[in-house]
Amino acid sequence: MINPVPRVRFAPSPTGYLHVGGLRTALYNYLFAKNNNGKFILRIEDTDRNRYVEGAVENLIKTLKWVGLNYDEGPDNGGEYGPYYQSQRLDIYKAHAKILLEQGNAYRCFCTPERLTLLREEQQKVKLQGKYDKHCLHLTHEEVEQKLSEKILFVVRLNVPSEKIISFDDVIREHVEFASETVDDQVLIKSDGYPTYHLANVVDDHLMKITHVIRGEEWLSSTPKHVLLYDYFGWVRPVFAHLPLLLNADKSKLSKRQGDVAVEDYRDKGFLKEALINFVALLGWNAGDDREYYKLNELEKYFSLDRVNKSGAVFNVEKLSWLNFEHLRQKPVEEVLVLLKDELNKSKFSGKTYKDEYLIQVIASMRERVSFVKEYIEKSPYFFEEPDEYDPDVVKKRWKEDSPILLKTLAGSFSLLNENASKEEFEQALHKTAEESNSAVGKLIHPLRLAVSGMGVGPGVYDLLVILGRDEVIRRINTAIEKINI
Repeated sequence: MINPVPRVRFAPSPTGYLHVGGLRTALYNYLFAKNNNGKFILRIEDTDRNRYVEGAVENLIKTLKWVGLNYDEGPDNGGEYGPYYQSQRLDIYKAHAKILLEQGNAYRCFCTPERLTLLREEQQKVKLQGKYDKHCLHLTHEEVEQKLSEKILFVVRLNVPSEKIISFDDVIREHVEFASETVDDQVLIKSDGYPTYHLANVVDDHLMKITHVIRGEEWLSSTPKHVLLYDYFGWVRPVFAHLPLLLNADKSKLSKRQGDVAVEDYRDKGFLKEALINFVALLGWNAGDDREYYKLNELEKYFSLDRVNKSGAVFNVEKLSWLNFEHLRQKPVEEVLVLLKDELNKSKFSGKTYKDEYLIQVIASMRERVSFVKEYIEKSPYFFEEPDEYDPDVVKKRWKEDSPILLKTLAGSFSLLNENASKEEFEQALHKTAEESNSAVGKLIHPLRLAVSGMGVGPGVYDLLVILGRDEVIRRINTAIEKINI
C-alpha cells in the first residue's frame, strides 16, 4: 500500500549548474508536496563518477535555498531514509542486483567494448534499433563461473522479456504502452561496481517511500525499464508524472546554444528569485485562468498535477523580464533597499555611503521605470554622481542659446528657497522665473533636467530636484553652464 502521506523527490546529478528544467522539476515536486501536506526530499544521484563536478552539490543546495525550495530531507539536513548521496548506498544496490540475478531477471554480461561497438555498427547498417542482443544471457552456469574466476570485467543487465506489452499510467500522459522489443537490456550495475540511474533510482524511490515520481519527459522512454524493476521486486509502483519539454522560441529543445539555461546565469543577471519561480511554474502549468503573477505561497495553494500540459513549453525571456518588473515593482521598499545597497557595493560606487532615506526616495522615483535592481544605477547614475557628460542628442534638441542665462537666473531663484525645499516650492520658483523672463516653462524644464542629470528622460523633474536637494541642484546647474557648448 502506498504511503498515505505523499513523498516526492528531486534527484539531480551533480554535473555542474542547475538547469532551468531541473528547477522546474524541483519546483513542481515541491509545490505538489506543499499542496498535499507531503514531504519534499532532495537526493543526490552521484553514481556517474565520470560526470561528477567538484563543488556541484554545494552549488545545487545553495541555488535551491536561494529560490526558497526548502526540502524536508536531504544530504545536509538528514532524515530517516538516508543517506541521501547514492554513492554512499552502493551496498544496497549490489544486494538488490543480487536478488535480480538469483531470480533470472538480470544477468551478467562480459562483452567487451569492442564487441558492443561492432554490434552497434552492424545494427546501424541495417537500420535496426541499437540494443543489446542478449548474447551473454545464453552463457551456461559453468561459462559464467569460469569468466568470474578469470576476473573478467562484467556488467549486470536487466533481462527484458520478449513479446510483452509494458504499460503504465501517467498523470500527464495518461495510459502509456511500450512493446518490450523496443526496450534495451539496460545495464544496472557497471563494471566499476556503481549502479546506473535506472537501478539506483528505483531502489531508492522504494526504500525512501516515494509515492509520486515527477520528472521530465525525457525519462518517459526509460520508465518501462523502471516498471519492470518494480514488478520484478514485487513492489508497488509509484504514481508517474512526466513533465513537458522546455522549448526555445523556434520550438527546438531548450539548449545552451540558444541562450542561458542555468539558474545561476539568471540570478547573476539580476533576475529576482520570485520572478524566476513564478516564470518557471508557468512553463507547462496554469491554474485554469489567465492569471500570470504568483508568489510562491500562492503557487503552493493552487498547484495541481492535473493542470500540467502535455505539450512543450516555450521559454520566453521577454515574459520572464516582464515578471521581474512586476515582482520588483510590488516588492516592499525595505527589501528593494537591501538589494539596491548590494548592487551599489558591487558597482563603481562601492565605498560611498548613502542614507537610507535618500535611497528610498530614489527607489520611489524610479520604481515604475526599472525591471532590474541594477537599473536603478544604470538608468539613473545621476543619483549617485554628478554627470560628467551630457547626452549630445538632448543637448542639440533642448539646449538653446538663451539656456545658460535662463538657468543662471533659475539658480538664483532656487538659492532663495529653503535648503529642504519641497516639490511645490521648486515648481513655483521655476514658473515665476519663466514668467519674469517671458519664457515658456519648457524652455527651463528641459535644459534644467539635462543640467542636473545629463539625460533627457527620467522621473518627474521636480522629484529629481527634491531628491538631489537645493545646493546640489544649483551646483550642477552652474557646472552645466560651464561645460555645455553649442
